[in-house]
Amino acid sequence: MSFNIALSGLAAAQKDLDVTANNIANVNTTGFKESRAEFADVYATSIFASGRTKVGDGVTTAVVAQQFNQGSLQFTNNSLDLAITGEGFFATTPDRVSRDMTYSRAGAFKLNKDNFIVDNKGNFLQGFSVDPVTGENQSVSLSTTSPISIPTSAGAPRATNNIFLSMNLDSREIGKDPAVPFNAADRSTYNHSTSVTVYDSLGEAHTVTSYFRKIQTTPPANSEWETWVVWDGLTSAPIQGNNIQFDSSGNFIDTPPVPNITLPAATLNDPSAGYLTNGAQFAADIVVNFRDASGVRLPTQYAAAFDVTNLSQDGTTVGFLTGVDIDAFGRVLASYSNGDSAYLAQVSLVRFANVQGLKQVGNTSWKQSITSGEPIAGQANIGTFGAINASALEQSNVNLTTELVDLITAQRNFQANSRALEVNSQLQQSILQIR
Repeated sequence: MSFNIALSGLAAAQKDLDVTANNIANVNTTGFKESRAEFADVYATSIFASGRTKVGDGVTTAVVAQQFNQGSLQFTNNSLDLAITGEGFFATTPDRVSRDMTYSRAGAFKLNKDNFIVDNKGNFLQGFSVDPVTGENQSVSLSTTSPISIPTSAGAPRATNNIFLSMNLDSREIGKDPAVPFNAADRSTYNHSTSVTVYDSLGEAHTVTSYFRKIQTTPPANSEWETWVVWDGLTSAPIQGNNIQFDSSGNFIDTPPVPNITLPAATLNDPSAGYLTNGAQFAADIVVNFRDASGVRLPTQYAAAFDVTNLSQDGTTVGFLTGVDIDAFGRVLASYSNGDSAYLAQVSLVRFANVQGLKQVGNTSWKQSITSGEPIAGQANIGTFGAINASALEQSNVNLTTELVDLITAQRNFQANSRALEVNSQLQQSILQIR
């Protein structure tokens, strides 16, 4: 019996050495979770045996339990490197249509040839669909996740429909002689001008220049300015807008007719007019609005130099990817060269009731098992789910010093059981040699 007990002790010590060696081997493996060999004694007896004299039958390995405590973060220069601080796993699939999920804490992701985010083995990172403007997710069910793609262009161009312009017109300017007509090519016929780039339906850029000409008025009449626009330097074909007025305090008078400038689509689309020569068409008029996009900032007329306080437009040309940012909630925001930005997806996180019940499948990944419970998907940084750190990797949680001490302990245990086996062998040999 003592022979078998010593053999079980050797097997247990060997298992302890194996687990410790595996931990040490993966001390630099991203997302690796250390294991711990847990043992139990073996005790078996019949109902008629005396329990007081029973010794025991040795030791057995109860379980090799992984320890899912947090690993330290290593920061990188790759925005697709992701680390979870707190509870949760990344979900990946082997291809774009598969629902065979594996779960990992290793966040060394990159783009494949089709611009999908994948891990080192080519598995596709799963994410939730989101609103491209607000980033609000549409579902947090694991069944609705899909591989996350990073398109390199912002899609079709968007023709300009609105120009937003607010400025200060210098009240000290002298009004122009009404007998002298406006001429964009003659600086003496207007007071101020400013330009903005707009885009047609093909994404080609055009320059719209706004001109302001002060009208001679007699106090106490409100100050009044004529407005004009010129398309791409066609000074021979200016388009006149409504006059704008200011009261004695320099405040903008926003009363009907609405003070703006309309560039009619019919005029711009007329080939004979010479505005568009590339085949592009505008589906709607372009309106120069004398305010900012929010309607808060309006033009003023103070005794100060001409100053443009807001100038923007709502069209875009074709854009190309310039950067990707991922926030603590896992929302993926792409920025493009045309100034557009859009939320593409939200990285999904998954947790389990019993993480130690997960089944290891290699590549620092796990699969669901009976003892782990069902996967529960959710948003990062919400509830019990941890936050996502971009440009960071979670290092192995192996403590090398502790492992080296455990290695010595396991070695001594192995040696002690070997000695017990040797003594048992010597005793048996002595018995056999009795004459």
